[in-house]
Amino acid sequence: LGNIDSLRDWGYAGDYVEGMWRMLQQDQPKDYVLATGETHPIREFCELAFKEIGIEIEWQGSGVDEKGVDKATGKALITINPEFFRPAEVDLLLGNPGLAETELGWKRKVDFPGLVKLMVAHDLEIEK
Repeated sequence: LGNIDSLRDWGYAGDYVEGMWRMLQQDQPKDYVLATGETHPIREFCELAFKEIGIEIEWQGSGVDEKGVDKATGKALITINPEFFRPAEVDLLLGNPGLAETELGWKRKVDFPGLVKLMVAHDLEIEK
């Protein structure tokens, strides 16, 4: 992975589709932001994803030498590759859904842990 400490506003596509539908129901067009209003680092996403399959990640080292290791076996499961760092990295991506919530009545339904759970379940289904 690249920068595992960058913060992202993770959201579920199904929630955003509902928000887009609500926008289309308005009499007048307007710009709205669909977002969760909270951030989580990629590091946390990795920890939760591995936890879904029964693996606890322990971080060892620092910087580009940092590794996410299976706590039970000591096997490195996540490594950092400088080639995956974005040249114009944005450390914080955070949206403010306030206008969409107040004017459209839109609110996300899937929280961050729920999103990770859905994504891992989908990948596991593909692997069957």
